[in-house]
Amino acid sequence: MLYVILGILIPFAGTTLGAACVFFMHREMRALLQKSLLGFASGVMVAAGIWSLLIPAIDMSESMGRLAFIPAASGFGAGILFLLIMDKITPHLHLKSATPEGPKSALKKTTMLVLAVTLHNIPEGMAVGVAFAGLLASGSPITMPGAFALAMGIAIQNFPEGAIISMPLRSEGMGKAKSFLYGTLSGIVEPIAALVTILLTSVTRPLLPYLLSFAAGAMLYVVVEELIPEASEGKHSDVGTIGFAVGFIIMMVLDVALG
Repeated sequence: MLYVILGILIPFAGTTLGAACVFFMHREMRALLQKSLLGFASGVMVAAGIWSLLIPAIDMSESMGRLAFIPAASGFGAGILFLLIMDKITPHLHLKSATPEGPKSALKKTTMLVLAVTLHNIPEGMAVGVAFAGLLASGSPITMPGAFALAMGIAIQNFPEGAIISMPLRSEGMGKAKSFLYGTLSGIVEPIAALVTILLTSVTRPLLPYLLSFAAGAMLYVVVEELIPEASEGKHSDVGTIGFAVGFIIMMVLDVALG
């Protein structure tokens, strides 16, 4: 069980290390670096959604024959719908945006910025949790190297995510220690979501393919709705595209080589 605890904490470590960039970088993150990191995170999440989540979900449903796509398709759609609803009911503020989304709120701008990332970290935590739940389940196609590959891939993309939170907060005048704390706390939801997913899957094993694809849908919602638009707007959009390709290739290699 120790390896499960280690696995679900790896992505949180990535966020923490990224948030620590505030201690040794300039007050503002250059647009070129920011777009490359956003593109990289997008590539990792898309590759993880396909190889670590959707394909295993379909493989686990092969007994359904030609209908093996049903758990993957329905879970994927439910994941998209879940994040769409959460976006509508949670006050949050996207990076580089002046207008908050969700219901009106008196929350500070910094708080809503952290809420935006925290909200979108939920599916990443679920993805890691469901991978390790699959590892614990008998007859699952998920292997230990594959589960850890997903955890490492999420951690890699969490590194820029932590920096993207802490650095703008620092540029707005917040102290380094507090900016680091906010950046770190934005990722605390991941191990919590992972643990809840593992406990849920242990209760009802047939939910595993649906939860795998649910996490994939939620992750890809974040990519399409937020990360790719932010990486491609304005100057240096080509850098975001290159970052996407690099992130996609690295995650694909990790999953195929280790899975």
